[in-house]
Amino acid sequence: VQLVESGGGSVQAGGSLRLSCAASGYTYNICMGWFRQAPGKEREGVATLDPYGNPHYADSVKGRFTISKDNPGNTLLLQMNSLEPEDSAMYYCAAGGSFNPIDRVRCSNLIPTFAYWGQGTQVTVSS
Repeated sequence: VQLVESGGGSVQAGGSLRLSCAASGYTYNICMGWFRQAPGKEREGVATLDPYGNPHYADSVKGRFTISKDNPGNTLLLQMNSLEPEDSAMYYCAAGGSFNPIDRVRCSNLIPTFAYWGQGTQVTVSS
C-alpha cells in the first residue's frame, strides 16, 4: 500500500483545511487513519475509519474534524474545521495491513502502529 498526503498548509485559528490521502495497492478490508506529530511530542491518533465505515476520533478533535473516503474508496479525507493552534503538526495518513482482532483494537483506539505510512503533510495554525 502506498499513501500520498496532500492539502496541508497554514491557516489562522478558526479556519479550515481538508487533507487528502491517495492510496494505491490493496486498500480493502483495512482500517485507515490520520495521525499527527508535533515537534517534541509523540505521534498521536487523530481519526480512523474502519472497513465498515465507522469513524473513531480523538477527544480533542471530536465535533471539529470529519474523516471519510471518496466514492471509489481510494482517497482518505480529513475535513478539519475550527482549527486551533494546538492542531499544528505534521499529519500522516496510515493504513493497516489487515483487519484481524489486533488491527480492530489498533483502529478503534487510534494506536499509531499501523503497517503503512505516508510521508506527511504539514498543518500550521496561527493564533
